Amino acid sequence: MISKCLFPVAGFGTRFLPVTKSVAKELLPVYSKPLIHYAIDEALSCEINEFVIVKNKYKESIKSYFSPHTYLEKLLHKSNKNKLLNEVNEIIESCKFVYVNQDEMFGLGHAILQGKGVISNEPFAVILPDDLCHNNGPSVLKQMINIHNLFPDKCIVAVEKVPDHEVSKYGIIDGSLINNSSKVYSVKNMIEKPAVDQSPSNLAIIGRYILTPEIFRYIENIEPDSGGEIQITNALQAMTESGNVLAYEFNGKRIDCGSVDGLFEANIFFKNIQM
Repeated sequence: MISKCLFPVAGFGTRFLPVTKSVAKELLPVYSKPLIHYAIDEALSCEINEFVIVKNKYKESIKSYFSPHTYLEKLLHKSNKNKLLNEVNEIIESCKFVYVNQDEMFGLGHAILQGKGVISNEPFAVILPDDLCHNNGPSVLKQMINIHNLFPDKCIVAVEKVPDHEVSKYGIIDGSLINNSSKVYSVKNMIEKPAVDQSPSNLAIIGRYILTPEIFRYIENIEPDSGGEIQITNALQAMTESGNVLAYEFNGKRIDCGSVDGLFEANIFFKNIQM
């Protein structure tokens, strides 16, 4: 069973400046609620209710969002608008949040490593709220957990096919299908942001992971890249030598909300499905 989900949210969201000078990127709205709320909902769809939020010290607003607001609740009660906070209050009442500060941003691998003391010795999920996923069936994370139940000793990354001109934006896998009827790949190699002519495939890693506790040892032993960052792709790449990494080409739609255009697209998409 996966009981914990880690959310790396320490980045400053500079693509959205000036608004992210005072508003956490993960609290920017998509139609009716913030990005991170959709990520929490996805974890809840898998019956996960213990969340590790890796943030920076300037992002207390995320903690405030998932905390009671007694004064506002009193005002809403007086005006018969209690229901407006029901959705987030149900999360607050039923879930456990642990907040860990990432004092310096040294990459996604470094962010995940900050959760080691809370995660302990058990497999866990990771969701990057920037990658907003939607489908009418099981969530992307739920699909991955179903794969994890078959291969409990392996790390799993979510992948999707991207156009050739976009492969240099992602970690790319080199792998082979476990069988022709599955969407599960045994990963032989991973390359972080390759040039298109050096890319082994167009299967790009997106912001959903199921990781075994062994990943912490690999993260601790890899060298920072040329930009000084510790990449989770590099840690997983080292792990592929033991045959313990799978990739899953998920069913569903992903919108990259790490850019203004992507967030705009997500708002239009979710408005249309609510109509």
